[in-house]
Amino acid sequence: MKAKFTGHDTFPLRYGWLYKAVNHLNSGGKLQTSKEEETQQAIIKLGVGKNMVNAIRYWADSAGLLESNKEQNFTIYSSSENGNYLFNDETGKDPYLEHIGSIWLIHFWLCFNQNEMTAYRYFFNIFNGEYFEKQILLAHMSTDIKKFTSGDISLNESTIQKDIDTFLNTYSKKLKLNSKTRDEEQFNSPMSELNLIQDNGKNYYLSDLNEKEELPIEVFIYALLKFVQKESKISKVAKVNFKSLLLDAYSPGRIFRLSEQGLGAKLDAAQVYSNNKILWLDSLGLRQITIDDSYLDAELSVLNKYYEECENG
Repeated sequence: MKAKFTGHDTFPLRYGWLYKAVNHLNSGGKLQTSKEEETQQAIIKLGVGKNMVNAIRYWADSAGLLESNKEQNFTIYSSSENGNYLFNDETGKDPYLEHIGSIWLIHFWLCFNQNEMTAYRYFFNIFNGEYFEKQILLAHMSTDIKKFTSGDISLNESTIQKDIDTFLNTYSKKLKLNSKTRDEEQFNSPMSELNLIQDNGKNYYLSDLNEKEELPIEVFIYALLKFVQKESKISKVAKVNFKSLLLDAYSPGRIFRLSEQGLGAKLDAAQVYSNNKILWLDSLGLRQITIDDSYLDAELSVLNKYYEECENG
């Protein structure tokens, strides 16, 4: 993996940014800031400063909503299939993020990336702590970087610390000093609505492993199928054991911070939802999940059903 701890200019993801990125590109706009004229157009159309243009591009790209092509010395961006699926102004399923499943889906897209290492990808795929101090996370990341990244790693702790701060500000809701009320500025990030990380104050954070009852079964199945597809490219078999689904990097158990009991409950629900096309066996010490061949590529149809049900109330 390549290390990617910069690009956001320390701006957490904000509501509206992903929608702006996709539809700005779809209307013929540019998101690169290498040319002054294009930069000024983006600033005017997006209603933000130059640094925020960079941050919008970073988050949209990190979530897999953009495609990039090299033209001479410049990178040209366009909206991707995922970007248009969710955010297209005319055909998008949930351009304004009105449904919690959409935010869970973006979270999965942000973390299901095997090409570039970021603080949030490290945390949700590798880090094992539940109650942790920010400096402990920094120490683990600083030690582990060379294990999971390739090339010349010359980043200092200050750079990694800024990426950790941006990640935590994106995912957690901060408590005001001497107050039990939430700092409303933290509600600018949709990811904080998932309650995956709680700020306990004094640089301590809590990230529980639990059942995640608010995670829609359709998004869980989408993530499960994506993970099994990845694994089947290696083993050529559409099956995976429970432990891998719970603990392996890029697995639903890791990315969604599920407990063992929580993963079991999701698999029970997935088996019912899929009419046994997702089948899991928990008997005599053998815990294995098998996906019917006809269902292995059904992730998009499952998501479509979720949004159909949202529209029908």
